[in-house]
Amino acid sequence: MIFKNRDEAAQLLLKKLMKYKNQNPLVLGIPRGAMPMARIIAEGLNGELNAVLIHKIPAPHQEELAIGSVGLSGEIFRLPLIKEYGIKESYLQEAAKKQVEVLKKRKERFQLPELRCKDRIVIIVDDGIATGATAMGAIHEVRSQSPQKLILAAGVVAQSTADSMRGLVDEFVVLDEPEFFFAVSEFFMEFDQVTDDEVVELLKEAKKSQRPPEAHPSL
Repeated sequence: MIFKNRDEAAQLLLKKLMKYKNQNPLVLGIPRGAMPMARIIAEGLNGELNAVLIHKIPAPHQEELAIGSVGLSGEIFRLPLIKEYGIKESYLQEAAKKQVEVLKKRKERFQLPELRCKDRIVIIVDDGIATGATAMGAIHEVRSQSPQKLILAAGVVAQSTADSMRGLVDEFVVLDEPEFFFAVSEFFMEFDQVTDDEVVELLKEAKKSQRPPEAHPSL
């Protein structure tokens, strides 16, 4: 399946998520690319928009190879590659520490409120997932806060990755699971980079347009 752009993928996902409309779902985009999609889904469901900040942990001397990921909590999500490559725990801890500092700066830059997932319907949104290191880290980060229900919504997920991720969430909403997967961008006709400034702006706009909880009349 080839999508025209992220907006089209978000609209298709929204149709599959409409049962959560008006249930105050927390919609979490994975910055930066997934944030415009998360905004569309949050608006369509009358939900709350936020971001789950996750950064991959690269292998030593191989910046493009993810061996795990880490969130603001500092908890490390580990991929089997760590054992396969014999990567030392000292390297892992030091690399994770550096990434957490990057995430703290990004949280401040985006002016994000604290992530509060407990007892809520939480929908993690990503545009596409290849190895799954970042998305699995996001799932791990949110699951640690005991949500009522955890849903992953993504445009495209590599088939091998989808098979290993499906059991990590309560609901797996994905539009395509291709067997042959080289890069997320090959499934989008338009796949522009999303900048920090764009994320800041859409979060501001979402905050302005978010409906306040309805007041219940006193008895």
